[in-house]
Amino acid sequence: MSKESFSQEILDGYSFEKSSVILGGAMYEKQCLSEHFVRIPLKTLNRHGLICGATGTGKTKSLQVIAEQLSAKGIPSILMDVKGDLSGIAAKGNSNPKIVQRHELIGLPFLADDSPVEFLTLSKEPGVRLRATVSEFGPVLFSKILDLNETQQSIIAILFKYCDDNHLPLLDLKDLKKVLQYVTQEGKAELESEYGRISSSSIGTIMRKLIELEQQDAEVFFGERSFDVEDLLRRDANGKGMVSIIRLTDIQDKPKLFSTFMLQMLAEIYSTFPEEGDLEKPKLALFIDEAHLIFNEASNALLDQIETIIKLIRSKGVGVFFVTQNPTDIPAPVLSQLGLKIQHALRAFTAKDRKAIKLVAENYPFTENYKVDQLITEMGIGEALVTALNEKGIPTPLVQVMMRAPQSRMDVLTESEIDQINAKSELIQKYNQVIDRDSAYEILNDKIARFEENDHQEELRRQQDTYRSTRRSKDKSAFEKVFESTTTRQIGRTVARELTRGLLGVLGVKTTRSRKKTGWF
Repeated sequence: MSKESFSQEILDGYSFEKSSVILGGAMYEKQCLSEHFVRIPLKTLNRHGLICGATGTGKTKSLQVIAEQLSAKGIPSILMDVKGDLSGIAAKGNSNPKIVQRHELIGLPFLADDSPVEFLTLSKEPGVRLRATVSEFGPVLFSKILDLNETQQSIIAILFKYCDDNHLPLLDLKDLKKVLQYVTQEGKAELESEYGRISSSSIGTIMRKLIELEQQDAEVFFGERSFDVEDLLRRDANGKGMVSIIRLTDIQDKPKLFSTFMLQMLAEIYSTFPEEGDLEKPKLALFIDEAHLIFNEASNALLDQIETIIKLIRSKGVGVFFVTQNPTDIPAPVLSQLGLKIQHALRAFTAKDRKAIKLVAENYPFTENYKVDQLITEMGIGEALVTALNEKGIPTPLVQVMMRAPQSRMDVLTESEIDQINAKSELIQKYNQVIDRDSAYEILNDKIARFEENDHQEELRRQQDTYRSTRRSKDKSAFEKVFESTTTRQIGRTVARELTRGLLGVLGVKTTRSRKKTGWF
C-alpha cells in the first residue's frame, strides 16, 4: 500500500466521534507518521483486551499509558502488580531527550502528570487489606477453586446448607475445617439424620485440598472485613479515576491464591454491579499482569468459570485486560473475547519459537501492509502491533504503533513514598482492622464443649450411683446382718414356733396330747 493510501486508512480507521484515548502514532515502513494518532474508543473498552510481548519490550509501560489515560477520563482501574513496577503511576514523570524525540515523531506534546493511587494487598504488605468470607464464594465457586469432583462438590453444598440452617457463619478457612471435623465426629448423627450419609474419604480429600490452599497463605485472604467492590469506583477531588494497585510481589509462587482472589473479585463485581449495557465509557478497567499465573494452575472447571464471567461481565461496564508474554498463555475461548490487542515484539531464538510466532500472527486481522510474523520479531522497544474495535464493534486496521511514553514516573516509588500515600488512605482505616467475631469455629467449639461437659456430668452421676450401691452393700446395719444369717434364721423359726405354741395355750387351745387325756375323742 502506498504511503497516501496507508495514511488515509489510518485516519479513517482510528478517528471516532466520541471520547477516546491516544496510544501513539502509526508507523509506515518503520517510520512514525506525525499526527497519525492511533486511538482507542472508550465505548468499546468493556470488550476486554490483551497486552503481550517478550520481557523488556514495553508491555508494562503500555499498561501504564492506558491506565493513566483512563484515569484522566474519570475511569477508575485496578492494576495487579506482580513485579512491583507499577507504583510509579502515582508520581509525575520526568522528561528526557529520548521521550521528547519520541513525542515529536508522534506529533504529541509530552506533559508529565500523575494519577491518584490506592495501594491494596492480599498479604501483609503495606496497603488496604483485601478479604472475603468463605460464604461469599458460595459452594459452587469454592468447589471449583478446590478442583473437587461432583461427589465432593455435593458434600460442600450440603455443608454450606447445614451451616445456613444452623446459623453457623463460614467466614474463614478454620470455620470450614471445624465443620468438616464436626460432621465426622460429634455431629455425624445429626447431619445424617437431616441430609443423609456422607463419605468420610471424601471429607478427607476436601480437608487435604483446604490445607493445600492454606499453605499458600489463603487464611490471610479469607475473613472479615470483606472488601466492598464499590470502593473500586472512586474518583479524586479533581474527577480523576482512582488507580487501585494490588501489590502481589510476594505471591508469584502462590498461583492458587492469585487465581482464587482474581476469580472472587470478578464474581463479586458481576453479582454486585447493575446491568449497564453498552456505556459511552467503562465504569471500571481491570488489568491482570502476568496472567499466565492464573491459567497455568487453573483446573478445567475454573477455566470454564473465568470464561463465563469474561463473557458476561462486559454488560456491567467492566473491561478486563490480560498482560502476558505470549497470546498462547490465554485459553482460546477467553482470547476470542478480547477486542483490543496490543502485540509487542517476540523473540525467535529456536525453531519452536518461530512456529509459535506464526500461530500468534494468525490471531490478528489480515493486512497487506505488514508481514506480521516477520514484523513481530523486528519491532523495537516501545513499538507494538495494535488492533481494536471501533464504535460499531468492527475491528480496526492492524497497525504498527510507536507507543507514547507514560506521563507518570517510569520507575517504582520508594517505600517512604508508598507509606506517605497509605497514611492518607481512608480505606486502610476501614479495612485493616481485624474482625474475628464468633463464627462456625467458635460456635462448634462451644457446642462440643457442652457435649463433653454433659458426658462428664453423666459419667459422674454413673460413678456416684455405683459408689452408693457399693457403699450400701458394705454398710448394712447389725440388725440386717444378724437377721440375714443362717443361725439367726433358725433361732427365729424356733422362737416363732414356741411363741405360737404359748399363745395358743393362753387362748385355751389344747394340744393333741392333752385332748387325748381328757377324752375328747
